[in-house]
Formats: sequence, structure tokens, C-alpha cells
Amino acid sequence: LFIIQHDCGHGNFFKSRSARDWVGRVIGTLLLTPYDYWRKTHAYHHAHSGDLDFRGFGDVDTITVREYYELTRSQRFQYRLYRHPLVLFGVGPAYQFLVKHRFPTDAPREWRQAWRSVWWTNVAIAGIVAVMWLTIGIGPFLMVQLPVTLIGSTLGVWMFYVQHQFEETYWHWHDGWDYYDASLLGSSYLVLPAPLQWITGNIGVHHVHHMSARIPNYKLQQAHDENEEFQVVTKVRFRDTLKLINLSLWDEENHELIRFKDLKRRGEAAKKAA
Repeated sequence: LFIIQHDCGHGNFFKSRSARDWVGRVIGTLLLTPYDYWRKTHAYHHAHSGDLDFRGFGDVDTITVREYYELTRSQRFQYRLYRHPLVLFGVGPAYQFLVKHRFPTDAPREWRQAWRSVWWTNVAIAGIVAVMWLTIGIGPFLMVQLPVTLIGSTLGVWMFYVQHQFEETYWHWHDGWDYYDASLLGSSYLVLPAPLQWITGNIGVHHVHHMSARIPNYKLQQAHDENEEFQVVTKVRFRDTLKLINLSLWDEENHELIRFKDLKRRGEAAKKAA
């Protein structure tokens, strides 16, 4: 369902924008996601992915090694806590879908359509909860809804993470940033077994999606296979994804995403060399 909503937000499936948006809004309500707010932040992500000057919307917060050294001890602790796998893939997804989507305080007030989407989605969700409460009871409803929400959101955040957070990914300051390179070098090709690729709507073919978001999910694999330029991509296999979850800092000098322990090791090596 999320992939269908996702593609509606990119202008796929229907010629009519109204049809796309209403399908997206209905599905978004079922997924606890205000469609117009999500579409706005996701469009920002596509327009600025890999651009160090435009971070903060629709991505996983990532800072450079230099920025990390400039933080206070308290700020470093907060960032390390945020990047901890239990927070990123446990607390974070639950917070995103249950709390932040209800009250997205990061959204400017000028985003009137996005805010209307937030409030109307909240009203619709409240209506659904009320109906479920009156028909089957709040306990049985939550016993089904909460696990589905928590598991689904965690898997979604995990997929999004491994599509952009890998060692050889792409980050540049805006003056040296290039959309083409950000799409091909900053997005991975998540190789999944055929059933999982079908269930996830081919979104693992993420480099093609970032190059042209108007390609519908059911044509992403074909586009990858038929175009030579798409072969230059970092392939991430399912078994390799656990190696990526501790990547936390962008090393501008070596153009790679590193772990906190890598930073510590380099610091110790530098002291010995001195």
C-alpha cells in the first residue's frame, strides 16, 4: 500500500492528478501518513538528496566528521543516540508514524496544503479508531493495529536507510553537487529475492527511481536492465545490510560514510603517528 501511495505522490498510475491525490490520501490515512505533507517532504528529499547544504527533510539526519567535532559533548551524545540502531529502527519509526505525522512541527506554516492534510488525516484516523472501538473494542483493535504499524514502519525505515546509507554513497556541498551523480551514486540497488522485490514494488531499484521518479514501480527493473548507465551502481544484498546499520558520519576527505569506531580508530592512529 505504501508503494502505491508513494507512486501516486510522484504522479504515477492515473492521468488525473485529482485521482492520484485522493487515492494517495485514502491509503495514507490507513498508513497513518498525511499524504500531502509526506509528498512535500519526499519531493524535497528527491530534489536535494546528497546535498549537504539541504538536509533535514525526508532523510536520515547525517553530519560530517568536521561537524561532529564541532559539537558539544551533549550534542555528540544526542547525535550518537539518534544514530543508534535501536533508535533508528525501533523508537524512530514508531515516533515517525504515531507522533510526528500527527504533529509535524518541522513543517513551515506556509505549507498550508500539507497542514490541512495533517489535520484531516488526524480527523479520519480518529473516526476509524472510534468505529473500531464501538464495533470490536479498543483492545482487540490495538492488538492488531500497533504490531502492524510498528513492524511495517520499521521495515520501511530500514529499506529507506540502506538505499542511501552505505560506504560509497554520495554527499557534496551544493556548489559541487550534481543531480545525476546524486541519483546514481547516492542511491543503492537493493537486490532482493523475487517475492520480496514484488511485495516492495521494486523500490529497491532505487537509483533508477531517483533518476526519474515518474517511472512507475512496475517498470523500474526494466529501466535498469535496458539502460547501460544504470549498471554503474552500488549493489546491496540482503545479507549485507546489517553491515550498514552503524554507519553514522560522512568523511569529506575520503568521500565515505564511516562508523563512530572508525573515527576513534583514526584518531588513535593519528596520535601514534604524531
